[in-house]
Amino acid sequence: MNRLPLMTHQSASDVVAFRHGEAITVHQFLADVAQLRAILLPGKHVLNVCRDRYRFMVGLAAAMTANKISLLPSTYTDETIRQMVRFAPDVFCLSDGDNDIDLPQLSLPEDPPVSAANHNLPIPLLPETLPVSYVFTSGSTGSPVPHLKTWGALVGSVRAEAQRLGLLDGRTHAVLGTVPPQHMYGFESTILIVLQCGGALSAPQYFYPADICAELSLLPRPRLLVSTPIHLRALLGMDSPLPPADLLISATAPLTQDLAREAETRFDAPLQEIYGSTETGQIATRRSAETDEWSLLPELRLTSQLGRVWASGGHVEQATELSDRLEIINDERFLLHGRTADLVNIAGKRSSLAYLNHQLNSIPEVQDGVFFMPDDGAAGSVKRLIAFVVAPGVDAHSIYARLRERIDPAFLPRPLQIVDALPRNNTGKLPHEALQLLVTALHHKEENNPGTP
Repeated sequence: MNRLPLMTHQSASDVVAFRHGEAITVHQFLADVAQLRAILLPGKHVLNVCRDRYRFMVGLAAAMTANKISLLPSTYTDETIRQMVRFAPDVFCLSDGDNDIDLPQLSLPEDPPVSAANHNLPIPLLPETLPVSYVFTSGSTGSPVPHLKTWGALVGSVRAEAQRLGLLDGRTHAVLGTVPPQHMYGFESTILIVLQCGGALSAPQYFYPADICAELSLLPRPRLLVSTPIHLRALLGMDSPLPPADLLISATAPLTQDLAREAETRFDAPLQEIYGSTETGQIATRRSAETDEWSLLPELRLTSQLGRVWASGGHVEQATELSDRLEIINDERFLLHGRTADLVNIAGKRSSLAYLNHQLNSIPEVQDGVFFMPDDGAAGSVKRLIAFVVAPGVDAHSIYARLRERIDPAFLPRPLQIVDALPRNNTGKLPHEALQLLVTALHHKEENNPGTP
């Protein structure tokens, strides 16, 4: 049976994380993993909700070396937890702070003791077939759909990413993430990539742009910022100079070329965008400031069947249908045209929400915006798109006029509502349910304020 190392660091004194101004070595990490593994609860499945990125990594490694499987759902609502229990009745929660999750709890201490023993702890070698995690997507019924990730597939994915991004050059790359480690993107690009390219992660999970920039400026170079379009937009909104980086990485939603170029200029670093899915992991990258075309990672291939596209090869262990509309250019490159589920047909004309959102967010005054097709249309009624826009100091009529210059009148939103902020989650995505609540509030407002554009 082929085995792969937990981490590729070469020495026990190599740095694997930075936390509260302290550098944590491989030796300390392996000691922390051993100490936690000894007190893990009996269940086979672990819900790791640690916010501190280093503690999450310790919990992940402890679970792996104890032959336990981590569950990574997209949310922690009461209903999601009930569904997790139905899927894995023995699941317990591993956390580093207070939470109201109704599961057996194991809390990590605030500052685990520094181990003075076991100076020569070996780096574990793990079977490539080892089940590491279940990541969950919501199916058509809204119930979480599990996707098993094995150690071999995960290592193949992040090693391909590291090769594409130039991280296998023997240097220690410091990684700062603005996305949680429980998300597939954050899991691969802030946790696993550190373990598999000899890097060092920044442990805190910061929210405010000033805190993120302060942390980035403290990290040794070369340093990476792993982020999302919405987080990058917030960082670029700062008036003060931004700390230089050596590489920017973005995912979870397509970047506009203007935003990518501004980010590269302000951070004085190239920006690589990652395309992937929960089902496949990452499969392609692009230099968003220079091209719209995506380049597949090594050994991956796309095939088109009956209008749908399938990914296979490399770390994708079985052919997997993609939920996006892709235009295959050749064996290595493709264009992304949005999700298959976001097509809009109004008055015989077709567009996509991804295209409409791109046009809306390309208006200079718009800080954030989204088109939405609510669920309340009656059968046979005319569909009505709604747009919610964050544009401080600008009225809806002005944004509406700008939008009229960019899209077909059939897709103009009715209404276009200015809001203070959009209800994005911690990965920058907009849950359908949260947008539907905005629609409900808007309907109440329209009753007392007719005539909104």
